[in-house]
Amino acid sequence: MIDFSIPSEVFIYVLDLFGTMAFAVTGAFKAIEHKSDLVGIILLATITGVAGGTIRDVVMGQFPNSISDPTYVIITVASGFSIFFLYSRLKKHWNLFLKFDAFGLGIFTIIGGTFAYNLFGINFLAIIFAGILTAVGGGILRDVFVNQIPIVFVKELYITASFIGIFVFYLILYFGGELYLATIVGIVISTGVRLTAMKYNWNLPQVRGKLD
Repeated sequence: MIDFSIPSEVFIYVLDLFGTMAFAVTGAFKAIEHKSDLVGIILLATITGVAGGTIRDVVMGQFPNSISDPTYVIITVASGFSIFFLYSRLKKHWNLFLKFDAFGLGIFTIIGGTFAYNLFGINFLAIIFAGILTAVGGGILRDVFVNQIPIVFVKELYITASFIGIFVFYLILYFGGELYLATIVGIVISTGVRLTAMKYNWNLPQVRGKLD
């Protein structure tokens, strides 16, 4: 019988690193789209990969993991370098990297929720706030740095996907479910909602017409 009893701290850490890489890749692609040089690509990859978690840590009174553990920045820099040199081969696979963004959204949502859960227990507002902030903070700064309206405000179900996933995560914990189960289900739901919204171009209602 295979033993799947991976320590929860290791499990969460590996997920966090993967989410960092996934978001860093989207930041590097965005920088290249806007004709940034190598430094700009690495900078935007790093901002996208670690900003959400860094802001979350500071707001919640913790020293940022992205500073205390250099692995995060190493991953974002390596991602930026990789996309810089492989862009000509990878650009035709942009849809694949949009899926990376969806996985990053799901992972970071639950990483943020887990962070708040470990600090404050079953606190609804803390878990929801930390989950959504971790998921969208880096993407918002990425888009602002390239002078675009952040995708989370105008395109498909993004914050909504994060909210649904973190809400389910909270409910599972509230009713006594295990953290492993809550983590996996939350990631699957957030990612699934985001991927489905991308596929079918689901968007929330917008105001019709413009103000004079």
